[in-house]
This record gives sequence, structure tokens and C-alpha cells, in this order.
Amino acid sequence: MEEPEVPTEHLHETIEEKVEELEKESGKKKWSLLVAVSTAIMAVLAAVSSLQAGHHSNEAMISQIQASDQWAYYQAKGIKAAVIENMLLAKPADSAKLTEKLAKYKSDQEDITKEAKEDEAESAKNLSLYKILAEAVTFFQISIAISAISMLTQKKFLWYIALALTLFGAFHFIMGNM
Repeated sequence: MEEPEVPTEHLHETIEEKVEELEKESGKKKWSLLVAVSTAIMAVLAAVSSLQAGHHSNEAMISQIQASDQWAYYQAKGIKAAVIENMLLAKPADSAKLTEKLAKYKSDQEDITKEAKEDEAESAKNLSLYKILAEAVTFFQISIAISAISMLTQKKFLWYIALALTLFGAFHFIMGNM
């Protein structure tokens, strides 16, 4: 008796096709997982950069306000000095005491000028760091958007672009923290 012939060739091809499909799906799942994890990291970096940028913005504003206060104080000392100079012209009798006060006001103005300039320098430094960190945030946000587009379109080259932009953001992040 003859055994029935089983078309194993076709079955073997079908199994191989299914295995290839599963491998492709598995590869897509791995890639999707990589995109998701990298996008989450980008979001964390964007959030941290944003917080630091906000901190430096606030510090720049505080330092500038302090500098403005110092300049107002400088002006007050200048007005007092001008009043004393006028008094010296009018009443030379109290000139020793008034001259001492005038010298004190002039000395105070020098100290105030130094402090105001330090505050202005601090403000400028913080503003510069703010700008660098704001650029980092921008790079991270763009990379997140491109990463999401790459996931939706299943285009790996877009993900690579997002990773490159993340590196630019990371560079700005590092420069903003030096």
C-alpha cells in the first residue's frame, strides 16, 4: 500500500514565511521600544533643561534688580554729596565736618559702583546660561517631535535625525551647566 503524499514543500515555505514575518514584527517591536525609550529620555532632558533655564532666568532678573537698587543707592549718595558741596560753599565754618561727610559719600559711591557692576556681571552670566539652556530645550523638543513622527511613519532615518538633534541639545545642556 502506498502512503499518501503530504505536500511538505508548501508547508515548509509557509512556515518559513511566518517565521520571517514574526522576526520582522519582533524587529519592529524592538525598534519601537528603542524609539519609545529614547523619546522618554529626550523628554526628561528637556524637562531638566527647562527647569535650569528658568532658574537662570530668575537669577538674572534678581541680579539685575539688585544692580538697579545699587545704582539708586549710588544716586542717593551722589545727591547727598551735592547737598554737602553746596553747604560747603555757603558755610565754610563747618567745613571740616562737612568735608569728612563728603569724602565718606564719595567713598561709599565707589563701593556701591563695584557692587552694582558685580551684580550686572552676575545677571549677564545667568542670562547667557539661560539662553544656552533654552536652546537645549528647543533641540530636545524638536527631537521629541521628530522621534514621534518616525514612530508614526516607521521611518528609521527620522529617528536618527532625532538622535542627532538630541546630541546637539545635550551639548547645549552641558555648556549651560559649566
